[in-house]
Amino acid sequence: MKNVIEVEHLTKAYKDLKAVDDLSFEVREGEILGLLGPNGSGKSTTINCILSLLNFSAGSIRIFGEEMKPDAYDLKARIGVVFQEVAVFDELTVYENIDYFCGLYIADKKLRRQYVEEAIELVKLGEFKKFRPKKLSGGLLRRLNIACGIAHKPNLIFLDEPTVAVDPQSRNHILDGIKKLRDAGATIVYTTHYMEEVEILCDRVMILDKGKILASGTTDELKGLAGMEEKITVESEEPEEAGLAAIRAQENVIAANYRNGVFLITYRKGENNLAELIEILKREGIRYHKIFSERPTLNDVFLELTGKELRD
Repeated sequence: MKNVIEVEHLTKAYKDLKAVDDLSFEVREGEILGLLGPNGSGKSTTINCILSLLNFSAGSIRIFGEEMKPDAYDLKARIGVVFQEVAVFDELTVYENIDYFCGLYIADKKLRRQYVEEAIELVKLGEFKKFRPKKLSGGLLRRLNIACGIAHKPNLIFLDEPTVAVDPQSRNHILDGIKKLRDAGATIVYTTHYMEEVEILCDRVMILDKGKILASGTTDELKGLAGMEEKITVESEEPEEAGLAAIRAQENVIAANYRNGVFLITYRKGENNLAELIEILKREGIRYHKIFSERPTLNDVFLELTGKELRD
């Protein structure tokens, strides 16, 4: 596959702070790249540099094989951007908003009418065409915001947390729409804090922190980076300290903790961890209600790589 975005040694510094530190990566044609990172990791700065909304200190950025510059209007016409903050005109109806933003790139009125109708169908806003934004729910506003950003059929789309604070129904509509955009040939850069969305949507994931790439790959490849290979959760009455010590003594146990009626035991490896744990629970007289085993999640990997401390 061709590279739609090529970033090489990108650095953006604010005095002594490097918001982006010697970043190099590519985004391939037709893929959805998930861009993850805690607050202040450099995600927004990276995207703003790619879009030439920020000057950067060093490095190069190429889009569709051409150098990206502030006046590269031919390239920008092929890009759609949906920022987290909803940006529509309250004075215009749903249809008029989408038509206005589409008209920034599509001059032909007949073609624009077709594109606007297709965008409305994509986000399922047909019955709200004549509504003004103030009459829309939060989920409908998000869908309108997306339609305004993609109505001109861009080849490259940036989506910044498009499902934040929306109801489950709107969220499903948005995710389905994003899949359709990818299936129609668009390349998408997607930022979110919802790990399940990344697993559902993204072909590849890149985790940033402190302006550097900590890991990159498919979700399965990233899960393989986790220090644990198995996580077992047990709902149980509070055990004797001797029982907890016995669990921790298992050969492959990384950590075993008990909190609020739940054991959480993580293992490095092993094929019979669950069976051995059940034997220990029986031997130590620890009564339990539910027990289940799972592989590490993307969230586990994210926290392991970026840390668990709170961010601003």
